[in-house]
Amino acid sequence: MSYNQNGSDSRSSYGSGRPGGKFGSSGGSGGRFGSRSGGGGGGGRFGGNSGRGGGGGSFKNKQPGGGLRKPEWDFNSLSPFAKDFYNPHPNVVSRPFNDVQHFLASKEITIKGQAPKPIQFFEEANFPDYIMSEVRKQGFDFPTAIQAQGWPIAMSGMNMVGVAKTGSGKTLAYMLPACVHINNQEPLKRGDGPIALVLAPTRELAQQIQQVARDFGSSTCVRSTCIFGGAPKGPQARDLMRGVEIVIATPGRLIDFLEQGQTNLKRCTYLVLDEADRMLDMGFEPQIRK
Repeated sequence: MSYNQNGSDSRSSYGSGRPGGKFGSSGGSGGRFGSRSGGGGGGGRFGGNSGRGGGGGSFKNKQPGGGLRKPEWDFNSLSPFAKDFYNPHPNVVSRPFNDVQHFLASKEITIKGQAPKPIQFFEEANFPDYIMSEVRKQGFDFPTAIQAQGWPIAMSGMNMVGVAKTGSGKTLAYMLPACVHINNQEPLKRGDGPIALVLAPTRELAQQIQQVARDFGSSTCVRSTCIFGGAPKGPQARDLMRGVEIVIATPGRLIDFLEQGQTNLKRCTYLVLDEADRMLDMGFEPQIRK
């Protein structure tokens, strides 16, 4: 599933799926990384250990994620989980085809693949009251282009790649469906990892994402933490051990905590790669695959 907004410069992919998919955490969003080769390094800057990343060495423990092992999932014993929470608003269902096409053109939205009709007003998203109350508090007037088309896709449990300009509201495009997804899952138990994982290429972007997660998560009882290199591990590790529903992370630091057993991705069913193209350009493909 692809979504594209013309003239834009930032690519994100997200979806909900089983752990143990292409990247070991979720079955969604694999195609973008399947066609790119190369990459390497990058681990030293974001992983928190100067000895990581870069050169290939012959020892696995010298490579980013070398200590990780792909889990052996018994799909027959995995518990089912819900991922389709979208109930189309009557106005959306009855909206004529020509009106929909006019809206897409006016917002410069192009779609590849099958997708639900876009919404045009916040009320048409059919978000729960705890989401809508926060939206009203923030003072938003209308959904942006990526929100109008992205919310119906994400709320339907479909995978997507979205391309939109910086500042176009793409963080909310995946964060609000993430909160709904989380609140429809079994509560975390002691030792569980996050339900939603957001990977970002830089600490600055990761911190911006967490601010949005904090603003909307506080009213929905969804906890989040931000983990990145260049900061002490102690406070980040304590957050992970206490249990959080959303983890926003740079790839290297996440791998460090996974290797140390301080978190896991066994409960992760909602995966976001924010600025996925930039992560590839920065050489993070090996870490993301881990």
